[in-house]
Amino acid sequence: MSDAALATAPPVRANVADKHTVLKDVFGYDKFRPGQEEIIDTLLDGTSVLAVMPTGAGKSLCFQVPALAMDGLCIVVSPLVALMQDQVSALRLAGVAADAIHSNQDRQDNVDAWYRVTGGETRILYMAPERLMTERMLGAIANLPISLFAIDEAHCMSQWGPSFRPEYASLGELSKRFPTVPIAAMTATADEATRRDIELQLFDGNHRTFVSSFDRPNITLNVAPKGGWKNQLLDYVGSRKGESGIVYCLSRKKTEEAAEAMREAGINATAYHAGLEREERAERQNRFVTEDDLVVAATIAFGMGIDKPDVRFVFHTDLPGSVEAYYQEIGRAGRDGDPADSMMIFGAGDIRLRRQFIEQADGADDDHKRREVSRLNALITYAEAQSCRRQTLLAYFGDESQPCGNCDNCKNPVELKDATTEAELVFGAIIETGERYGQAHIIDVLCGAETEKVVKVRHDRLECHGTGERHSKPMWQSIIRQMCAAQLLEVDVAGYSSLLITKQGNALSRGQGEFRIRMDPLAGTGGKGSKAKSSNSGSWGNAQPAINLSERDRELLTSLKKKRLELAKERGVPAYVIFPDKTLTDMAQRRPTDAEEFSQVKGVGKSKLDQFGEMFMDVVRAA
Repeated sequence: MSDAALATAPPVRANVADKHTVLKDVFGYDKFRPGQEEIIDTLLDGTSVLAVMPTGAGKSLCFQVPALAMDGLCIVVSPLVALMQDQVSALRLAGVAADAIHSNQDRQDNVDAWYRVTGGETRILYMAPERLMTERMLGAIANLPISLFAIDEAHCMSQWGPSFRPEYASLGELSKRFPTVPIAAMTATADEATRRDIELQLFDGNHRTFVSSFDRPNITLNVAPKGGWKNQLLDYVGSRKGESGIVYCLSRKKTEEAAEAMREAGINATAYHAGLEREERAERQNRFVTEDDLVVAATIAFGMGIDKPDVRFVFHTDLPGSVEAYYQEIGRAGRDGDPADSMMIFGAGDIRLRRQFIEQADGADDDHKRREVSRLNALITYAEAQSCRRQTLLAYFGDESQPCGNCDNCKNPVELKDATTEAELVFGAIIETGERYGQAHIIDVLCGAETEKVVKVRHDRLECHGTGERHSKPMWQSIIRQMCAAQLLEVDVAGYSSLLITKQGNALSRGQGEFRIRMDPLAGTGGKGSKAKSSNSGSWGNAQPAINLSERDRELLTSLKKKRLELAKERGVPAYVIFPDKTLTDMAQRRPTDAEEFSQVKGVGKSKLDQFGEMFMDVVRAA
């Protein structure tokens, strides 16, 4: 079948509902969050969008609202079955005709869903990329009135990203086969190189890119040196008993050890990893989304498909593989906007192990390995940051901020010593070698090494050769990482990992200012037993201080949560799909006793008012 024959359906542009009406009647909100409305307007105008927004900032609404404000069918590409199921459950409870077609459903369920799609009943359809991008499926949807394609986790398209998935690569065909249908590509994790790659692959013509602040100011950032991980974990989690959290571990065995240690300490905990049977994984995942106080010790197999808003902390017992992975994992905390906390412990052994993983990766070419080393170095730079961690983290994504006051370095400044002379030696070596080489080569030159590469390019004859012999290679590695953290240097990840001198670095080389480093490269303070405090720095508008409820309101909130859990279990859905915590909190404060009052509660649309209004008002009346 030719491309021309495939895309025969007329473009869908007729607005059948005002976006604000959809927002209020379906989702129960009076206004959009910062950044949402412009994206929605762009899609309603028929222009494709790449939207980079932090986790919890409301990406789903950015394509769900225009999908419901236009005639036709919206097809959503999603990488995980669990995520599809939760999204479909939430939409159906909100009164939206939504379906999913995936391999975990019975064939008859998929057939029935397809009949609803072709019959015009379904408004939003979820599919995995490998199912959508077959000739048979593309041919089948070609004559349907497609209003919008939405691609969730769009960073999976990019070869520059650490989460590249080959099945996503074929999505670039959509704009060619369906040139009149806008595409909404959504992600929370994409640096500049990844964004450029997505744009190049996905959009065949006009599009707009929206990059919101990557800041999650409600999450406290802490890093500490590893020194007996199990005791550190128990000390940390013990001070947060009764809260929901995720503990990330590098191995399956370690998740089991961590969960057992926490249970022995009286903490409600379980382990999650790919070695469990599918039914057991599903049961433990369901426990996590329904139990308020469960802590899950997990490998990275856990989390991507979980949309639990009230995770209060994330603890890393080992160093993640990249800044993107770290950002995505800590982003699973505090999605409700209330204060949350993150802690990462790491040591020199973690760095060695991560580098071994990269070197031993099956099927990885040299370019891929080089990019992964650069990403790992960027994360180590963050871990060794001497000043505000949030500034270092955001700078990686090309974002800027003022010192946050909500990380360990801001709260407990580290002891520093002057290293301006060392910085000048690094600048000299970078300039003399032509600004074309990465960290390892620059350090070899500074240390006076006569490696095959150094000799071959005659860098053993440069004036800078051997000028840094008084420091060890590990010390120079730390100095350069801290220079990157201070934004004196940057790494060209999309190039050959070359070290480049920034504007700030050039200013320092001209004698403007000084450069100071940590006394101990892996030293860190902070977070031990400390509770997170919210910060309103940054531009993400959802971060708000925790609401102080009266004792009477807290008792009602507890009763409302019990009713929510009961309803969730009856329907086989996560508790937050019924109502998120913020809705129940608003309910506890407003205490609605009639339908008009209940409709004013944040997050209550018409469908949920009809389904759940009387049940929850009975709880309020009985309080």
